[in-house]
Amino acid sequence: MAEAAAEEVAAEEGEKKPKSPIVLIIVGVVGLLVLLVSTVAGTLFLTGFFNPKPVDPEHAEAAADGHGKDGKGGKDGKDGKDGKPGKKAKDSPELTRFEYTYMQIEREFLVNLSGSKKVMSVQLAVMTHYDERVFENVKKHEFALRSAIMDVMRQTQEAELTKPDFRKELAGKIRDAINTMLEKYEDFGGIEDVYFTNFIVQ
Repeated sequence: MAEAAAEEVAAEEGEKKPKSPIVLIIVGVVGLLVLLVSTVAGTLFLTGFFNPKPVDPEHAEAAADGHGKDGKGGKDGKDGKDGKPGKKAKDSPELTRFEYTYMQIEREFLVNLSGSKKVMSVQLAVMTHYDERVFENVKKHEFALRSAIMDVMRQTQEAELTKPDFRKELAGKIRDAINTMLEKYEDFGGIEDVYFTNFIVQ
């Protein structure tokens, strides 16, 4: 009787022993998976992955004051979308600033003044804080822009040359003419200012 009971206990222990390593392996694998998931989640949390995305100041600013059909934006008033140039932001810890870039128009502009024998010769540079696509558009439509700029210059009368703000006013008219032409062909202007790098009247 005692022998039978001993054999039965031995048989039960023999059955338990093979299961024991399998249980340990399963517990170990589950523990490793929990540790791995916890590590990944902790890393993502520490790197700010779960933080809400900040509002892009470039698009917020662009929606407020771009250049387009209304003089301030594209047809829909949004810059950097629908293939339109976006503003180039500067790295500044204090506030959002935009990078201004310049391009010299290579050939000079030579026209006769309206109702005068005098000739005006100027060289221009243009400035934008949008990306390089604005300058690509300027180069692409150079002939149309030259014609529009010269039409503006030809309207100048000799008496206007003595006005204190003559050059500033002329630069503004030329800028508007460039943007109007670019908006016509590209649905976007983007030229912020025009500068005279050479200005001769004789």
